[in-house]
Order: sequence, then C-alpha cells, then structure tokens
Amino acid sequence: MRLIIVGGVAAGMSAAARARRHDESAEIIVLERGSEVSFANCGLPYHVSGEIADANDLLLHTPASLRAALNLDVRLHHEATAIDTAARTVTVAGPDGIEELSYDALVLAPGASALVPPLPGIDSPRVRTLRTVGDAVDLRQRVTQGARRAVVLGAGFIGLEAAEALRHAGLDVAVVELAPHVLPPLEQELATLVTEELQGLGIRVIDGIGASAVEHDADADTVVLADGTRLAADLIVLSVGVRPDTRIAVDAGIETVRGAIIVDDRGRTSADGVWAAGDATASADAITGTVRPVALAGPANRAGRLIADDVFGSGSGRRITQPLGTAIVRVGGLTAAMTGANRVALEAAGIPFRTLHLHPNQHAGYFPGASSIHLVVHIAADGRLLGAQAVGGEGVDKRIDVIATAMRGGLLATDLIDLDLAYAPPYGNAKDAVNLVGMVAENVLNGRLSLWYAADLEEVSGSALILDVRTPREFAAGHLPNALNIAHTELRERIDEVREASAGRPVRVLCAAGVRANIAHRILVGNGFDSASLSGGIQTLRHWYGADIERVLTTEGAFA
Repeated sequence: MRLIIVGGVAAGMSAAARARRHDESAEIIVLERGSEVSFANCGLPYHVSGEIADANDLLLHTPASLRAALNLDVRLHHEATAIDTAARTVTVAGPDGIEELSYDALVLAPGASALVPPLPGIDSPRVRTLRTVGDAVDLRQRVTQGARRAVVLGAGFIGLEAAEALRHAGLDVAVVELAPHVLPPLEQELATLVTEELQGLGIRVIDGIGASAVEHDADADTVVLADGTRLAADLIVLSVGVRPDTRIAVDAGIETVRGAIIVDDRGRTSADGVWAAGDATASADAITGTVRPVALAGPANRAGRLIADDVFGSGSGRRITQPLGTAIVRVGGLTAAMTGANRVALEAAGIPFRTLHLHPNQHAGYFPGASSIHLVVHIAADGRLLGAQAVGGEGVDKRIDVIATAMRGGLLATDLIDLDLAYAPPYGNAKDAVNLVGMVAENVLNGRLSLWYAADLEEVSGSALILDVRTPREFAAGHLPNALNIAHTELRERIDEVREASAGRPVRVLCAAGVRANIAHRILVGNGFDSASLSGGIQTLRHWYGADIERVLTTEGAFA
C-alpha cells in the first residue's frame, strides 16, 4: 500500500500520522513544496511581534523527527505538478528534477495561497504575506532592521493579528479594509468594539475603502487608496484573503466549486482513489448549507484524520461534519469569537431569525475585575441556535465554545438554561452568560419579550413613544431626542403619564443593557400597551452607530 499525501501542514500531517497508526507496513510519502512541514501557522504573527522569540518554536516536527516517530517519508521542496487519476500517478518536481510516483491512495491537502489583487505595484519587494514560517521570519527581520511604518491591507483575522503584532513591535501601523468594518464576518455592532480597541493601541483604521495602487520608491513605498489617501510604508502586509490551491486537481478533472475541491462526508473527491481535506476543499455550511471553502485549522486536522480512517477502511462509520466556522482572535486586550452564521449569511440563505443582544459580566460583578462580554446570538423561530458572536476580555472563548458545542449537539436555545456550568465568583455567575442567552431566548420565543433593534431607530422614532427607563442621571448623560424618561422603579406609579404621552402609539422601551427595559416592558404589557424592548439597550445602540453615536444621542430637548 502506497499512500501519497500532497501537503504537509494541518490536514496532510493529520492524515499521515493517522495512516501510520492504521498500517505499520504502508509506504506513506508526504510531498511538501515548502521548506517546513507540520508548522504552527496560526502562531506566525506572534513571532513577528517578538512574543515567540525563536521561529524554530513554530516547527512542530521535522522530516527527521517524523521519520523517527512514524516512519514517514517527508520530502520538502517537492511540488506535485500533475495527477493522472486513471494511471494513479503523481508528477513531482523536486531538487533533483521531475519524477513520476505511483499511488494506491492519494490525499490532496495543498492548502490555500494568499490572494493577490491585481493592483499596480503590488509586486513591490516591500509587499509581503504571512502564510509560512519564512514569511514570519522575513517580517521579523524587517522589523528588527528598522522598519518604522507598516500598512496592512485587509482587516480579517490574519490582518488584525499582523497589525497588532507590528504595533507590538513598535511600528506605526495603518490597517485598510474594503468592507464597511474590520473583521467582516463579525456583526457591525461588535466590530465597533474591535475598531475602538485597535485605535486605542495606536493603529489607524481605514474601512469602507480599498487600495488602488502601490507606488515604489528607493526609500519607502506608498499605498494609494481609492479616495486618493496616501500612506507611506516601509512594510506592507497583504492579507485580503486566500484562494484554494487546486490547480493540479482542476487539471486532473477533479470536480471543484468556487475554486475548491468538492468532497463528500468521507473526504472522497470525484476521482476514484483520491481524497482531499483542508483549505483547498469546499464544505457545506452547517447552518446555511452554502458550499464554500473554510480555511480553519481545526476542521482541517479533523478531516485529515477521518480521511485516513476511510483510506484504510477502519469501519468507524464517522463522517466529516459540516463546519460551524468557529473562530477566535485576540486584538489588544479584547477577544472576538464567533460560531455559526452571521446576519449577512442568514439573510443571503433566506433563513428567518431573531437576534438577541446581551452584555453580562464574565464573572460575578462584586468580584474585582468584572467586565462585560458583549454577545450577539441568532435563533430560529423553532429555537434552533443559528449563530453566536462575542467580544470582550476574559471568558469570551469559554462562552462561544459552549454555544458551539450546544449547536453541534443539536441543543435548542432554551436548552442553554439548564447547562450545568462551573461557577465560583472569580470565574462566572450563578446564572452564567450562556444560561442567560437561553433565558432571553425563551422569553422571546414564548412571546413574553418583544424586541426592537438599533437598526429600526429611524422608523421607531417616527411612529412610537420612546420610553427611557434609566435613572435621571443616566438619562442626562445622553439620550434619544424626544424620549420620555421614567425610571423603571417609578413606572407603575406614573403609568398614566405614559398613556398620555403615547396617545395610542406603540411604546418602545430602552435602558442601558436591556434588563430594566424588560421589567418595564412587562409592566406596560400588563397595562395594555403595545410594547417592545430595545435589544441590548443603549450599549448596543452605541456599538451599532459607533463614531456616529454623537449625532444620535443628545443631552437636551427631552421631556420627563
């Protein structure tokens, strides 16, 4: 049995290691075109920043260590250039020339390459990507050799990690994002928090506009934006996305979609005897069903392992699961994490949903160091969890991981109420943030809580009475124009004032985070009003509008 694996990082090495455990006598050849194998690609930015001082710490294995431990034949600087699926051969270009290798089974795990936009000057030597250990070493060397100004093109996960790393290393950094906000998969109201954190780190954020050219000069480059803005740069990091590296698969007639290899739930391609995994493959999204590449290390590693089971006929019956897209990133003192579908994906797929906004503390409020976790959760009318995102300090990873686990296990939003999670004041609350998501979801689904949203503000302002149930001091610090201020503790005694002010119109309630507004909402409903509570309160409103919030809130012109 000869198994050839193309690609020696996440999916490829997982397949190789698992394959050896299945068959001690199999010949397992790993072809890696790069100079490293089995490296920690997710750790690359932290070498650029200097947090991981030695680049060798990113090398999990070498060909020699893999030969010693698993008897794998790992060949660096060997690129698969063609596949003949009928003859079951792979053409390989290596240091000693071209050779043809036969195979009994072939696993394609070539990964993805950095997307390079067709911009004038993009081939400047100061333009770099961050995909390999060599890239990270090069960027680190440029930093230590005196680079002072950096421009990062693209504010996705890699772009933000690169921007923070360069800023941590002492450079002046600007990050440019074509989409309306940084971290495009993140909801708008959470992305605002990330933007503010980046700015707090001293990073210039330019969003909603792209680059049009790179001008090269002997001393520095200049990134020219579409609006004419010019950014001087000693170093430019290109992180506008990745493209599945599937040329040899396409040339071999293997079926692809959107440039990625189509596989079934065992990793099998359209060609007999050929499997594929990792960033080069397309997966059906677990929530929307949309078929697309998912460039994440976790799914790649798991898929590689299961492919080896299938190649060697383990009979486990396990299948490659549809990805939820669970992801996380550190930005300064914040963590942003997500799982499942976001608002844009749900709308594109035509899936109806309700959105919940919560701002619970990560641990007991009376314990020192309490801070908010800002949560956005999408649910279906039948209670299914469709997606969740969070931004905050400590505890963000835990909450998103728990919700991701619940989604994978098929739990409904209301099942989160009964999750028995670890509690002590330094770690959580007796009603954990995840439990609270379930409680709010239950109230929404059974009709006890009606919500309105920051996006509806213009419509609500023209058709309803806005009732602000915060304290007068909070109200005076900033409120919506023409809002009526009655603290929730006084609402029962002053209900007639609401009746008079509303004059038959709906009442739309708000407070700081939604808790007091929910109490007021139930009082209003009990008194016959058409009422709804602002999801997430003023906090979410501020996050939704970001820098524009000053034109939305006022300190004058209200009546109480």
